[in-house]
Amino acid sequence: MSSNDQDLIDTFLEMILTERAASLNTIQSYTRDLEQFRNFVSNKSGQILNNVSRDDLRKYLTLLEKKGFAASTAARKLSCLRQFFKFLYAEGLREDNPALDLDSPNIGRSLPKLLSEKQVSSLLKTADQNVKDNGHINDLRLRAMIELLYATGLRVSELVSLPRNVFRSGEPYIYVRGKGNKERLVPLSQRSLDTVSQYIDVMTSVKDSKGQLKYGNKNNKWLFPSRGKLGHLTRHHFAQNLKTLGLQAGIAREKLSPHVVRHAFATHLLSNGADLRAVQKMLGHSDISTTQIYTHVLEERLKSLVQNKHPLVR
Repeated sequence: MSSNDQDLIDTFLEMILTERAASLNTIQSYTRDLEQFRNFVSNKSGQILNNVSRDDLRKYLTLLEKKGFAASTAARKLSCLRQFFKFLYAEGLREDNPALDLDSPNIGRSLPKLLSEKQVSSLLKTADQNVKDNGHINDLRLRAMIELLYATGLRVSELVSLPRNVFRSGEPYIYVRGKGNKERLVPLSQRSLDTVSQYIDVMTSVKDSKGQLKYGNKNNKWLFPSRGKLGHLTRHHFAQNLKTLGLQAGIAREKLSPHVVRHAFATHLLSNGADLRAVQKMLGHSDISTTQIYTHVLEERLKSLVQNKHPLVR
């Protein structure tokens, strides 16, 4: 990659970090998308990003389709490129915007994967049983994370990076800093609060081989600490542990992820009469249209119920 290209990308990333308060995950995703596109145009014609044409962008989208990328993935990559070239044009670094009015891949509206209330209950019972059988700190941690995730609908990145001091004297709510560095109030169930409190008591008393507190010292601020460079458990590690537990509970690996549990939180609340606006606030959605996807899930359930269970069908 030419230094000029690297400068352009770095300047763009600095802008979305400082002006839009983009998350680390967003920065990493945009970096990958821009580097992949830069490699494509470089391999094709040795171009630099300042000379990319609309035709180059169309050819890139065609390549993504041929390689089997989902339309939603291609649309996300195109969104990144649109913002990048819009930025270059606005800053006078290009004389035109090649991504202007470029058609997006046809995504369609996909419905979230579903977990039934019975499956979630089975998952939690299995986590409880592992704690009773083993009593290991990792079992306590996993149970606490699942209880908290299902009780609050947090994003997995929000869950793993919760600071320990977010739980104050048993108060039935926590403050969560989410996308765009926005803070929101999230209520807790008594069950999740009790489970997390029990986990904290044990976690902060664990000692290392030298008899020193392993996680209870003042230098460790995370609720779910780890020895990794982040200092807290990673999204990937939690997802893998969740899938392993799911297998024990009879749930196939491909049907379970932290995001699926977040979906379950929202869907089960709405199916039991919760207000859509309240669910929107708890999920941290800035636009209610994002939350409305869960009403479509409920509509599909009702259609299936009428088609399969109505007396006249028989």
